[in-house]
Amino acid sequence: MTPSYGLRTQIPQEGVTVIGEAVRRVAPECAEFLIEVTTSAPTAAQALRDNQARTAQVAEAVGPLGVQRNDIQTISLNVFNLYSSILQGVPQQLPPQLTMYGGMQQIGQGPYAAYGTASAYGTASPMQPDIQFGSYHARNTLRVTVRDAGRVGEVVDLTAKAGATIIGAFSFRVGDEAGARRAALEAAGRDAHAKAESLAASAGKKVGDPLGITEDFVATNGTFAAIRSAMPFALGAGAPSSAGELEFYARVTASFRFH
Repeated sequence: MTPSYGLRTQIPQEGVTVIGEAVRRVAPECAEFLIEVTTSAPTAAQALRDNQARTAQVAEAVGPLGVQRNDIQTISLNVFNLYSSILQGVPQQLPPQLTMYGGMQQIGQGPYAAYGTASAYGTASPMQPDIQFGSYHARNTLRVTVRDAGRVGEVVDLTAKAGATIIGAFSFRVGDEAGARRAALEAAGRDAHAKAESLAASAGKKVGDPLGITEDFVATNGTFAAIRSAMPFALGAGAPSSAGELEFYARVTASFRFH
């Protein structure tokens, strides 16, 4: 006898589903940017010492602008070396894209390279000596935090004059970013409830308890601006923001039952 399985049927619940949106604009309080300090020396130890000294010069240069030592934090520190043959003419035998590395030691050159190899006539032909010189390079990538967002340009100029390289663009931030995101989400929830009430009233109904609320996404500053420009019909043009303001955009989907 074959067992029978009952099918579950869902009774549709009368209600409405809406999308709530909100944008919160906050004035930036601080700014961040990345710099790179690079030094070269015959030894790794010397390259690191020189790098630390130059990094200290950068910190000292921006100190009068309110940038403290703990506002300059190392993200990564790498040390690598490059070797070149001391013989003349070897780099010319390499492809153009490899000439910067000089004559690298070839496979097969072992500890007996200095004794040469026997030629077809039985005489030993001298080989190139396996003597190379090299230089070590220390590369320190740091994040610089400027507590006064209005002085970020001055700090960038001073770090460059002190010997650092600016990598990438600088970004503005607010002190309580989590609070700004939360405020945008709460405003989006209120917008969804207002929309639900309007739709319910048009159908002669009233909004009851929410069945569910989900967060679609929260975009910050340039991300929201890029999405809005790509999808103006979906997100709307929005109110114009003041120069330098940070935008926090939130969108939620909410369902309410009728009563």
